[in-house]
Amino acid sequence: MEPLSDTDPSMPFQSLTSSLRSGPLAAYSLYIVGSALLASNPVVGRAAAHVVPPIGLAFWRWLIAFLIVLPFALSGLLAHRHRLREEWRRYLLLGVLGQGISGAIVYYGLERTSATNASLIYATSPAMILALAAVWLGDAIRPRQILGILLAMAGVLVILTRGDLEALRHLSFNVGDLLVLTGAVSWSVYTILLRQSGTPLPVVTAFAANALAGVLVLAPFYAWETVAVRPVPFSASTILSIVAVALFASVLALLAYQKTIAMMGAARASTALYVSPLWAALASWLLLAEPLQGFHLMGVLLVLPGVMLATLPARKPRAQAASEAA
Repeated sequence: MEPLSDTDPSMPFQSLTSSLRSGPLAAYSLYIVGSALLASNPVVGRAAAHVVPPIGLAFWRWLIAFLIVLPFALSGLLAHRHRLREEWRRYLLLGVLGQGISGAIVYYGLERTSATNASLIYATSPAMILALAAVWLGDAIRPRQILGILLAMAGVLVILTRGDLEALRHLSFNVGDLLVLTGAVSWSVYTILLRQSGTPLPVVTAFAANALAGVLVLAPFYAWETVAVRPVPFSASTILSIVAVALFASVLALLAYQKTIAMMGAARASTALYVSPLWAALASWLLLAEPLQGFHLMGVLLVLPGVMLATLPARKPRAQAASEAA
């Protein structure tokens, strides 16, 4: 009788599944999913805008997101509790910028503008961050990046004016667009402050701390909105909307983005921010019946190439790249 082979017949299958989980196909699939998750916030926010009050939507979004990640972040929160206690004022400021203005104010804007406009305006955040870092922190900036920033800002101007230059003469802009632009600027300042934080906390720990700070900042405004304006109508559809922005646009978007960075590198993964407005425009057209207009196309042709020019890193000389690879 012939001896049995030592080769496990399942090994080729295991090798295949391993390559699918970690190979280019998995990386680009996660890239596509992650960019779509980033696009879900303006779409769901616009869909819920006239049903769920803006502050209530932001408050419950971040409270649920915090509760989702708490089991994974609890050990880190306890381990870093002394540092968190010492820097509580800074975290409250981050909550004002990241969850308050960039959350509730944007939802106010989505009551008055389209999800497509909001996603295109928000897509300029990386270029704004670069410009703020140059002015605020003294970061070096190259001519290509300056051109990219100018193109992205020109795209925002096209969206604000709806492609009508007469609006500039009369300073006639959509209030919703201006509120979303305020949120994008606030997010850029929030990101710069995070960069200045010194030794960073673990990702999940930082996410939980920022989410909790946002909940604490929003809580008194949510109480006021509930009494003075209108409460959140807790129905099946509103609960689904709140859970959707908490789970998809907050927790899963972060996890997908972090995993994409690990699989593709930060430079290529960051381009997901440029793809998400295209997903938002498609979803808004299909789900919200928002028309795609000529100024949207002009905005895309200015904003996305502008942000890419501004933020994509310069190519390294071949000798340096080969040395680093070695």
